[in-house]
Amino acid sequence: MFDGNFRTTFEKSVAPVGSGLHKAGVSADAVTAMGPLMAAACAVAIGTGRFPLAVLLLLLSSLPDALDGAVAKAAGRTGRRGAYLDSTSDRLSDALLFAGSAWFLAGGDTPQLAVLPFGVYIAASLISYQRAKAESLGFDAKGGIMERAERLIVFGIGLLFAPIFVPVLWLMLALTSYTVVTRFIKVWKQATAGGDHPMGPKPSSRTRPVRRRRSRTMAEFRVRSQARAEARRRRSKNA
Repeated sequence: MFDGNFRTTFEKSVAPVGSGLHKAGVSADAVTAMGPLMAAACAVAIGTGRFPLAVLLLLLSSLPDALDGAVAKAAGRTGRRGAYLDSTSDRLSDALLFAGSAWFLAGGDTPQLAVLPFGVYIAASLISYQRAKAESLGFDAKGGIMERAERLIVFGIGLLFAPIFVPVLWLMLALTSYTVVTRFIKVWKQATAGGDHPMGPKPSSRTRPVRRRRSRTMAEFRVRSQARAEARRRRSKNA
């Protein structure tokens, strides 16, 4: 949802910051690498129950993801390598944040709740996988009500108001799972409309004429072979 409605405006607003960091000699890769480091510090703060500090560190872990693209554009070095590094860093940061949440819940009165953050992370990973796989197949899987930007915002609200942290995680699980289902349906409809069959691709129309030509060639070969054999039998009788 954030990608579709606010991404362009946001990128324009941070472009001057990215240009300034580039002029200061900061590379986009260095900015990207700061994200997982801040996320690791945030995970430790969450695990030890220092939620106010965790909110600040969560904000700091989100800034590199917002600025690395602007720095790359200012340097004129946007490309697949940077996009791959950025995506990998995002997945690592998410894993660290939810691991810290599980650590915190495991030490509470209901340690079974430690499974809850892992459930949210599994659903969030499915969202990322769906988009990557769909785009590799030529489909569009963008959209949903709980993409990464929304997850971080809602997660930050749960940290800011500690008494509702667990209910916020349940809400994230529900909305993230809903996004998984809606993305699956979206890509499934595109694949179906494009002619893909659920049990596999239909035979290409190009293959059928080839098969018919091959069938005609074999039939003609058999006819010619029979004609030559008949001619040989006639010559042997005349002899």
